Amino acid sequence: MPPISSRFRLPLPVLLVGGLVLLGLGAGLISISGPSATPSQPPAGGPPVTVSAPLARSVTDWNDYTGQFAAVDYVEIKARVSGYLTEVHFSDGQMVNKGDLLFVIDPRPYEIALASARAKLDQAAGTKEFAKRQLTRADELRRKDFVPESTLDQRTEESRGAGAVVEGARAAVRDAELNLMFTRVTAPITGRISAKQVSLGNLVSGGPTITSPTLLTTIVSQDPIYFSFDMSEADYQAQARRAATTGTPMVGTAARLRLMDETDWNREGKLDFIDNQIDRGSGTIRARAMMANADGALTPGAFGRLRLAASEPYQALLVPDTSIVTDQSRKLVMTVKDGTVVPKVIGLGPMQDGLRVIRQGLAPDDQVIINGLMRARPGAKVTAQPGTIQ
Repeated sequence: MPPISSRFRLPLPVLLVGGLVLLGLGAGLISISGPSATPSQPPAGGPPVTVSAPLARSVTDWNDYTGQFAAVDYVEIKARVSGYLTEVHFSDGQMVNKGDLLFVIDPRPYEIALASARAKLDQAAGTKEFAKRQLTRADELRRKDFVPESTLDQRTEESRGAGAVVEGARAAVRDAELNLMFTRVTAPITGRISAKQVSLGNLVSGGPTITSPTLLTTIVSQDPIYFSFDMSEADYQAQARRAATTGTPMVGTAARLRLMDETDWNREGKLDFIDNQIDRGSGTIRARAMMANADGALTPGAFGRLRLAASEPYQALLVPDTSIVTDQSRKLVMTVKDGTVVPKVIGLGPMQDGLRVIRQGLAPDDQVIINGLMRARPGAKVTAQPGTIQ
């Protein structure tokens, strides 16, 4: 049996590889614990922040309202005579002008009725002429005392009766002419027409004796267009006081409008109506503006936003809303003076084009932190870098 030490003796190549591995591990440990792992030190002047003076410009306070567009004119086209629908002269949803032919109801029965009424008028006119000649003869004979007074009275009444029959026949002719005219249904206004409610060949009902005439279609005007909205009692009183101060009535006040998916207030209109009382249930008053809609971009029934001026233009200081912090019930901005963060309590105004109006607590030359607010603490040192409020 060989010696125990010779049983556990490793070959020379294995020993060399093991030694290299141990040397590599040692070098890695040395490099990890070397001077290159030293953490970086903060700048001596404090963390960097971006500062800017508040933006000074002329602004106007606005009140915004949500409302709905409505057509100035809305007409339901209904049949005025009964008959079968024979013609349709429009496409569903198209623009029509006042006087355009829309529908034709079978006119033949009304042409016959008109011819009959004219014939009766001619007959009544002949009877009247005969009665007039009879009256003339009776009058001459009465002067010669050839006929009694009663005969003259009888001829006089016959002439009056014949005249009344003629007037009745003329009225019947006018009625027949109207009915014949009503068989051609025309557009009473200019606007956009809806879909036809009755197809060709159907019987429609209409006339003075019909309680529910057949609805054929509807038309709504497009230009101009109304915008109706509700104004709170407080806003109404403020607008009324402003109107009394400036000497201009509320009706006629300029307004700006936009659609719900728009961001710019590029559309202009004017208030043209304010209701005569405040609603007791909601505490609001209904108001309405009118605006041009020549391009047809505004659709009756769509929702939108309206803006009314709540003040005259004035000079104000503005800062980004993101530079304002909350401390319980107070609003503050962080300013930098001599490299030190100084908080200032401010009074907020409305938003103006993405910036917040500052009512009080801020001077025009204050350097407000607009970026890096998380690195600023009251009384701490910071490195101020100049920026600009857009």
